Amino acid sequence: MVNTTAVVLEEQDFILTSLSPGRRQKRLALVVVLALLAALTVAPVSNIQLARVDAVVPAYGTASFVNDSITAVLLFAQFSVLRSRALLAIASGYVFTALVVVAWLLTFPGLFAPAGLLGAGLQTTTWLYILWHSGFPMFVIAYALLKNAEPTKVGGSAGTAILSSIAVIASVVSLATFFIIASDRLMPRLMIDATHIAPLWTYSVGLSALLSVLALIVLWTRWRSVLDLWLMVVMCAYVTELSLNLSSRFTVGWYASRACGLVSGSLVLFVLLCETTFLYAQLLRAVFAQRREREARLMTGDAVAATIAHEVKQPLTGMISNADAGLRWLERPIPDLEKAKASFKNIVADGHRAGAVIGSVRAIFKKDTRSRIQLNINDLIEELLASMRSDLQRHRINVQVELDAQVPVTRGDRIQLQQVLVNLITNAIDSMVSTDVKRILCVRSGVNDDGSVLVSIVDTGSGIGRQDADRIFDPLFTTKSDGMGMGLSICRSIIEAHDGRLWVAPNEAEGAVFHFVLPTDRGAIA
Repeated sequence: MVNTTAVVLEEQDFILTSLSPGRRQKRLALVVVLALLAALTVAPVSNIQLARVDAVVPAYGTASFVNDSITAVLLFAQFSVLRSRALLAIASGYVFTALVVVAWLLTFPGLFAPAGLLGAGLQTTTWLYILWHSGFPMFVIAYALLKNAEPTKVGGSAGTAILSSIAVIASVVSLATFFIIASDRLMPRLMIDATHIAPLWTYSVGLSALLSVLALIVLWTRWRSVLDLWLMVVMCAYVTELSLNLSSRFTVGWYASRACGLVSGSLVLFVLLCETTFLYAQLLRAVFAQRREREARLMTGDAVAATIAHEVKQPLTGMISNADAGLRWLERPIPDLEKAKASFKNIVADGHRAGAVIGSVRAIFKKDTRSRIQLNINDLIEELLASMRSDLQRHRINVQVELDAQVPVTRGDRIQLQQVLVNLITNAIDSMVSTDVKRILCVRSGVNDDGSVLVSIVDTGSGIGRQDADRIFDPLFTTKSDGMGMGLSICRSIIEAHDGRLWVAPNEAEGAVFHFVLPTDRGAIA
């Protein structure tokens, strides 16, 4: 039975909000935090007045709105996969900041109208700024508390949950904006005039900064994912921004505060985009690797099927030939029972050989070495030529056998080495049948220069073209119209599994010579 919980947890390891940050992520986050700390060094000169650039406010507000909106969309997309209440909370937090930014821009004096597009006063803009920078840390705290406390997930449709959250946040922001605008004359003064702050501004900004520090602490005690890490950095940016925003407008501190605000709004978006792209690239590589593995598996299946068909075809052909011969001996006016009996014995032997071939093919793909025994290659050659005598005679092949009596003993799988000899001799027969030259098959054994066993199969057939010499041993490559392209590939696999080597060379006259070497059995007694 499959453990569904374990499978889900394993799948979540590939989702950004559940992915543990790597060393690269931690180093980058540390660099950003150090840069924010370095920004605090402007505090002693933060009250120096600089040139007034009115375009800073709309650019800052627009960039914040765009960044927060896109971040919310990406987090809602993560939520639609995990259905996590924590993700819904932090995504709603970014919706909250985006909507408050809109209200902040619409009430900013001199931006769209002298008193703001909504007709509010200077104090409305400042209180909306406090609402903005106090509200988001509260969403971060909610995210940190929910992400480890659940395993319950949001039920129902993800789209319904997202739309409901946006509607609720939009209603809250609208009501808060309406209340601040309506209470403009009753609210405590945070700004003396358009460029100078009131003492209460310092306390309000300090309270917002304390909320950011609290959110940072709660996250620190519970962090484990990439999103947690970068939300902590965002809270550090919030603290830095608010610390620098204790001076009047258009001062060094005010401009530095706007820059930190852009950093805080862009960090999570940047990380989400980068990590999503990285995970997408990993997904593509995984899909391509899975596709290659599937194709390789299909190729292996084709190779196994072709191998079995190729190898079983030969004993089946022998069985059919012996059965025809046996019937002919029985259908004579005076049946020759002894010869018919010999044919039927050959059928039984071929049947056993077919079964052994199937087992041997399985052993090739399993790399099984348990069935190897000591054997003399000369005995194997003579036994095989005797079993193939009828085929050789039917194709009028003149056989020359040159066996070295001093050939050492080797160790191998008898059936597999028989397959090698059968394939090489059968290929030699097919090559010579297609030509009109004198058909001579020479089978040699001897001792190689390094003391190993050397076997050569020489034919006078059509030979191997230079363009095919490099591919002749490739699986599924064949020069025959009815070939499967597995015979020589199987032969090389078997010989190499026996720690030997198989290669082809042109015959001096015409045709081809296939050589293979096998190591000697060092444990054998000479």
